[in-house]
Amino acid sequence: MNMDIGISTEDRAKIVESLSVVLADSYMLYLKTHNFHWNVTGPMFSALHLMFETQYTELWNALDNIAERIRALGHFAPGTYKRYAELSSITEEIDVPQAKEMIRQLVEGQEAVIRSARAAVRIADQIDDFPTADMLSTRMEVHEKNAWMLRAFLEQGAGQVQGEASST
Repeated sequence: MNMDIGISTEDRAKIVESLSVVLADSYMLYLKTHNFHWNVTGPMFSALHLMFETQYTELWNALDNIAERIRALGHFAPGTYKRYAELSSITEEIDVPQAKEMIRQLVEGQEAVIRSARAAVRIADQIDDFPTADMLSTRMEVHEKNAWMLRAFLEQGAGQVQGEASST
């Protein structure tokens, strides 16, 4: 059936291509965050375990929205790990790194999703695809906040009360 939503076939293909990258980056970040949730250890275990769970749950729900937007634009969403690995700039972690390395990798992953969403929102804006631009804007806000929260764990003295001296 022919689709006439005010966005040309060519423009829909452009936005779907960029949305597919956002979906792939989001899925790869979801997998990494869930993996780290299962395997984090150390003195920050409880806080990180809970934060990672909150973040991977939010990502899981976002995946459906992104894929359904691709479908609403008349295309099939990528849905295999192989395709996600091809599209994503986020690489999987084969080992189980220390907690601080997990956090660092997740900050990088959050920032990668922000960059892919920002690139996609530029395309959506150019073709007046307001629903996609709105969804992507919301995604960027979530990932910027997540990156900020993760970065807080990497700051000097993280886990100490402000002004409290560390005991050595």
